[in-house]
Amino acid sequence: MLVLSIGFLLDILFGDPYWLYHPVRWIGWMISSMEKVLFHCFRISPEREKEQKKKQAAGFFLVVFVLLFSVGLPFLLLEAAGRLCPGLAFGLECFWCYQLLAMKSLKKEGMKVYTALMKGDIEAARQAVSMIVGRDTKNLTEEGITKAAIETVAENTSDGVIAPMLFMMFFGVLGGFFYKAVNTMDSMVGYKNDRYYDFGKCAAKLDDILNFIPARVSAVCMAAASFFCRLDWKNAVRIFKRDRYCHASPNSAQTEAVCAGALNIQLAGDAYYFGKLCHKPVIGDDIRKPEAEDIRLANRLLYGTSFLAWGIGMLLFFIL
Repeated sequence: MLVLSIGFLLDILFGDPYWLYHPVRWIGWMISSMEKVLFHCFRISPEREKEQKKKQAAGFFLVVFVLLFSVGLPFLLLEAAGRLCPGLAFGLECFWCYQLLAMKSLKKEGMKVYTALMKGDIEAARQAVSMIVGRDTKNLTEEGITKAAIETVAENTSDGVIAPMLFMMFFGVLGGFFYKAVNTMDSMVGYKNDRYYDFGKCAAKLDDILNFIPARVSAVCMAAASFFCRLDWKNAVRIFKRDRYCHASPNSAQTEAVCAGALNIQLAGDAYYFGKLCHKPVIGDDIRKPEAEDIRLANRLLYGTSFLAWGIGMLLFFIL
């Protein structure tokens, strides 16, 4: 827990500098490289729709290879560091815990969208939000940009902070690497289109399983945080109960529902992905239109939820 706490503090202070090596970028590069290799080895044509079994087999091997490297390499480095100097291994664990948490960087990316919107620069706002969402952003309106940013902050409160925090609480930094590898695979190959529907199915299912508990823990903590953040916590609880399954994923709407309720806005709904319109249910009530200021409020919920989850973890650690 000491290692995680140091990592959490470092994330609060420094975030993720762009110039610094980051393990998730390395995992992403490996996924992209393995995808090309597996498509070649299994002789899969990206344009062909019929190759279901081949794609599923290739997707399974992708998960196996990426997890072996993502967990195996840090394990070997920690073992080597421990043999050289126990303090070196401890420092490496703290550094990796810091890198596997994304609280400050998530806030920073959200604030880029906020700043562009406040300046009235829609093109800059579209560009900023395109860096943190998977949907098409070229034709998004100001409201659409705002909603996309809020949804990303809400969903990634779980995926980027609480989930890796929980995995590192219980399984150490290697558990954090395991989770981030699966989550990164899902974000890169978990799309429901011709190329990835079967290829990314294994990664997507595993991500759903790993996020089942963290998503709900995040939602409960966010509902509590909405009270301390002086937001509409009663509506947050109401919308959570009603809309937490209004998503194709069993986990994504958990925190989005709480956030929508706390801010008294409506999130989700139809969006374009790879040029195709995807029909999705809305989350929350259309009490008022989302505004740029709501991005700041979503960031406040992000921080409140993260501190609350960490504090509860520390309390349980000392009690148990």
